[in-house]
Amino acid sequence: MEDNHGGGPNMPTSAVPVAVVTGASSGIGAATARRLASDGFHVVLGARRLDRIQALAAEINGSAYHLDVTDQLSVDDFCARVPACRVLVNNAGGAYGLDPVSSADVEAWAAMYEVNVLGVVRMTKALLPALVASGAGDVVLVGSTAGMGVYEGGGGYTAAKHGAHVVAETLRLELVGRPVRVMVVAPGMVATEEFSLNRFDGDRLRAESVYAGVREPLVADDIAGCIAWMVTRPHHVNVDLLVVRPLAQAAHKVHRES
Repeated sequence: MEDNHGGGPNMPTSAVPVAVVTGASSGIGAATARRLASDGFHVVLGARRLDRIQALAAEINGSAYHLDVTDQLSVDDFCARVPACRVLVNNAGGAYGLDPVSSADVEAWAAMYEVNVLGVVRMTKALLPALVASGAGDVVLVGSTAGMGVYEGGGGYTAAKHGAHVVAETLRLELVGRPVRVMVVAPGMVATEEFSLNRFDGDRLRAESVYAGVREPLVADDIAGCIAWMVTRPHHVNVDLLVVRPLAQAAHKVHRES
């Protein structure tokens, strides 16, 4: 299917489970799309950078459509192209800035809430009927250990990720008795090509300093493997929360080699 919104092969037959991955143009989203495709899913990729997800869709024989989870019309258009869905991976997110509350950029805080919390709500609300209809649906949120604690300068991001975790907990209560699992993977330090770069507005030196001296931070494939494991458990097994940190990290403490 090709049009001005992007595309890929036509949707598979009902025998092939469909997984939707948001924020699939890079990092954890792209790695998750590759991993789920290798596990037998037809993956529908959504992101704002259409050229990237089109290339990835061609690589994994998936489908790609433009998606901005902060825009309801974009969400509606994307989800109208997904008639069946077995897995929804709410991966789109981001952190912007590292300012203390006293000098907070309120617009940046609002942007973080839009993508990390309301983006999850929009996508889940739109695809929940299809997930229920699948008879064995999964909603996976890519949360963060920032949703379980706080740190100086991280108020906007930690507030947003706490919000995302609470959305998942609430949804799980509301769906008890229905055939949809709600699961959260909460990574600690993950070295991806863009997360810290976006946080520091393109300042590469500052972004790279986040991982300086850390022997082996997690990488996107580590989290993709966790997500794949979660959604391939027998469906009566609900992994409520999977916290994943590198060996070099304990809570907020990070070991750095000189």
